[in-house]
Amino acid sequence: MKPTVISAEALFEEHREALQWEWIAGHAHPERRFDEAAVRNAQSAADLVGYLNYIHPYRVQIVGRREVAYLGEATPEVAERRISRIVTLEPPVLIVADGQVPPDKLVAMCDRADIPLFSTAESAGHVIDVVRGYLSQHFAERTTRHGVFMDILGLGVLLTGESGLGKSELGLELISRGHGLVADDAVDLYRVSQTSLEGRCPELLLNLLEVRGIGLLDIKAIFGETAVRRKMRLKLIVHLVRKETMEREFERLPYEPLYEDILDVPVRKAVIAVDAGRNLAVLVEAAVRNTILQLRGIDTYQEFIERHQKAMQKPE
Repeated sequence: MKPTVISAEALFEEHREALQWEWIAGHAHPERRFDEAAVRNAQSAADLVGYLNYIHPYRVQIVGRREVAYLGEATPEVAERRISRIVTLEPPVLIVADGQVPPDKLVAMCDRADIPLFSTAESAGHVIDVVRGYLSQHFAERTTRHGVFMDILGLGVLLTGESGLGKSELGLELISRGHGLVADDAVDLYRVSQTSLEGRCPELLLNLLEVRGIGLLDIKAIFGETAVRRKMRLKLIVHLVRKETMEREFERLPYEPLYEDILDVPVRKAVIAVDAGRNLAVLVEAAVRNTILQLRGIDTYQEFIERHQKAMQKPE
């Protein structure tokens, strides 16, 4: 279930330095609630923030240069009617951007209706991008998965498998080969759109990797800043299994690509058997390269099937 509460105070403090904004009016109730149906039906954060729009209520309303002109160009009676209509939109926050001075009637209306009103010199487009990013994370459906999440060849890869199979050791070897760590042990996954998952590291475990027999390693301190990542889009799950499990439960050459659903988003999956003498780091890199080819529309298995069929049709 998505959270439906946004704190105007948290939004303000989070971006106070970046947007250099002021809290002009509506201090009485800093905690505002989005309409639950609006949040539930929103396809993305873009549905929850935008320019002043009388048709789409229940979202953060941005008032830029054109909107201020629209409110101020009319007669006092018409302007007051236009401003009073904003109350019916029930915005959780109203933001005046582009360095515009909020009309006095707008300030008074926000104070009466307890609608937080912010003012900033930043451009309206920039404010929309920043607030959408904040709302995207705030309202995203989320879950936590056990594994090692990495950036391998520019692809977000989650290493999973039974405990004791050496996921963290594999992660360490991949880091030593130039790849990046996002999170070890616990990975926070957010559905940032209908088809995309973003993985982040919990604050407590940031930059840390646990290796049995050694303990906690600060990857950033040991390998440098290029060895860690803040976040990545999840594109591939590499699942490690024991050899006997592989032989019992998985096909040697699966006809269709494997997928695993996370928060109703299908994620490509590769299964690798752990056995003595196998170079898992090389195998993981090969799986990632193969996935990159598949994402480009190149399917090696299907090409093999077509080649095999043509060979069978040739006269002897």
